[in-house]
Amino acid sequence: MTEPHDGEIPDGLSAAELGMWQSFRNGTTYDLRSHDPVRDNPFAPHVWGPERSVGARTVARLLLSGPPARPGRVAALKLRGVRVTGKLDLAGGRVSPYVELTGCRFEQEVVLPECHFTTLRMVGCAVPRLDAARLHTEGDLHLPRCRVERGIRLTDAQIGTDLLINQLSVGPDRRGLAFVGDGMSVAQDLQAEMIETRGELSLRGAKVGGSLSLRGSRLRASDGRRALNAPQLSVERTLYMTEAWVSIDTGNQGTTPPYGIARGIGPARGIRAQVFECRGAVRLDDGRFGDAVDLHKARFVLTGDEELSLRRIVTPELRFNAERPEEGRVVLNGAKVVTLIDVSTSWPGPGGLAMGGFVYENLVPYGHFPLSRRLEWVLAATPEYVPEPYERLATVLRSCGEDADAREVLLAKQRRRRETLPPAARLWGYLQDWTVAYGYRPGRAAVWMAVLWAAGAVAFSRYDPAPIKGEEHPQWNAPLYALDLLVPVINLGQDGYWRMEDGWQWAAAALVLLGWILATTVAAGASRLLRRG
Repeated sequence: MTEPHDGEIPDGLSAAELGMWQSFRNGTTYDLRSHDPVRDNPFAPHVWGPERSVGARTVARLLLSGPPARPGRVAALKLRGVRVTGKLDLAGGRVSPYVELTGCRFEQEVVLPECHFTTLRMVGCAVPRLDAARLHTEGDLHLPRCRVERGIRLTDAQIGTDLLINQLSVGPDRRGLAFVGDGMSVAQDLQAEMIETRGELSLRGAKVGGSLSLRGSRLRASDGRRALNAPQLSVERTLYMTEAWVSIDTGNQGTTPPYGIARGIGPARGIRAQVFECRGAVRLDDGRFGDAVDLHKARFVLTGDEELSLRRIVTPELRFNAERPEEGRVVLNGAKVVTLIDVSTSWPGPGGLAMGGFVYENLVPYGHFPLSRRLEWVLAATPEYVPEPYERLATVLRSCGEDADAREVLLAKQRRRRETLPPAARLWGYLQDWTVAYGYRPGRAAVWMAVLWAAGAVAFSRYDPAPIKGEEHPQWNAPLYALDLLVPVINLGQDGYWRMEDGWQWAAAALVLLGWILATTVAAGASRLLRRG
């Protein structure tokens, strides 16, 4: 092939390549489809002959050092239904023309490391592998409905506006990685709705300037890998791992309604919901999310040692209303959330939840979530007694004005703590619980005081004690004497003037002892309430 001058056509081009060359200069779409849907399907086994084939070297020449546009035109590579033979290698190059490839088939991998594009769109293309580490685009990178058999690599890529990979299907590379976007930066939204990965989706340290949407996607881990591995992920707005709406007839994606659709309103006729499904471990540790993490109706299929790990995430809102994981663990240790929106049926059972150091400020149950179920939620997260989850829940309930519920939570905490104490302390705990519920039910103490006072008053009214100091004594008053014995510290002018003998001495001692028990228990409970108030 000889080197042409500007505007000249090089020698050795095939008929298909010649047509592509002319279309590039005109900025028009070069369409080689047969208009047979079966034969035009790039994923079907039908062979595309030389009449639909162009060489990767010719494509690279057009993109890196192509001819100028015709007068009044803008040069662009727009291909439809074209087979690209050979390896398309643009590593380190700068591509100025607009690139749009639709329904094309690549025979070998596409190599774009450290390549600079304005905008790159590949729609519904079959690609063996895409290596685009440190790719830089000034505009969008679109890969919707593409099928990539051996993985996509976008490590440290810089996407100027949006990254759109909806309905992308990706297989694993030799290391079990399907999509690698570690350190990637997307200036606006990353739309990955209804994608299918058969290997790990890795977004470690990635940054998204808008929202990250995984609505309706299906992530499947390969052996020894996670399904989603995205520690230190930063999303300025919301991470969506929710359902998407799909046409029943075509299977294509429909419009996704906003969060908060009214209950009872389902998808429109001809539309079905496709839930987000993740088969394998998920790691979102140390993530930062500006608006919310939304797990509405998400399905996580975990094995016994796999985790949905949300350690130390920070977000204003966590919508945990996913399906309950049958196995595995949900880990929220160290997470900081302003508002927790959840469903009672979404949380796993005992041993399946960990939330040590989990901080949240508001609770918004999605549906009926009684306090008994909320206490089961805390119990599931604390196989061994830990006070912090109880105290956090009580603090949040009190801040919402639910003082009675907050006291019930703290009472449940004391009962859990009691099981860890030695026998003598445990017996004392049972006595405090039975009498005044550790001071969290002060009305019970008042009832006990009234009952004991009445019993003491009736009993002592049948006894006429002898004075201790002759004439130096007040008038005998059985009810006042019983109250003086029962109420510690305060002197009502009866105790210490009368001689109690035989069984009456034991009755007086019992009233004194019971009075001290009630008083100290109430005082301990009141001090706890004051400290937490």
